[in-house]
Amino acid sequence: MMAIAKKTVLFLCTGNSCRSQMAEGLVNGFLGESWQAFSAGTNPAIQVHPLAIQVMHEIGLDISQHTPKQADYFMGQAFDVVITVCDDAAENCPIWLGQGRKQHIGFDDPAAFVGTPEETLVAFRQVRDSIQEQISQWLRNFNP
Repeated sequence: MMAIAKKTVLFLCTGNSCRSQMAEGLVNGFLGESWQAFSAGTNPAIQVHPLAIQVMHEIGLDISQHTPKQADYFMGQAFDVVITVCDDAAENCPIWLGQGRKQHIGFDDPAAFVGTPEETLVAFRQVRDSIQEQISQWLRNFNP
């Protein structure tokens, strides 16, 4: 029996520390039988946000070894789809000259949330859950 090739998705955002990292982890964790996800940023942060790591761990996914990457790292690679998850990356997406359909599915930046530590954690969970719901649905319906 022949193995079916996985489709590939690249998630782009500005810092590659929250939304795109969570999207990569969610797709590889829950849709890994048919998709392989990667992520990068137009202006990558130094590290993945600790609360992004925490809220992913809460649902059984470990992204603690992920590191933010510059979008240029993937230049020249072909992806089935490139999804921008923040408005800034969508605006700067012309920097993405690689192959692949481009799609924007925006989410609020939980790292920009201002509130108590508990409220901030809730904001991270809400963004995680929105990413899981919207990205999973979009990828399941993907038709190249």
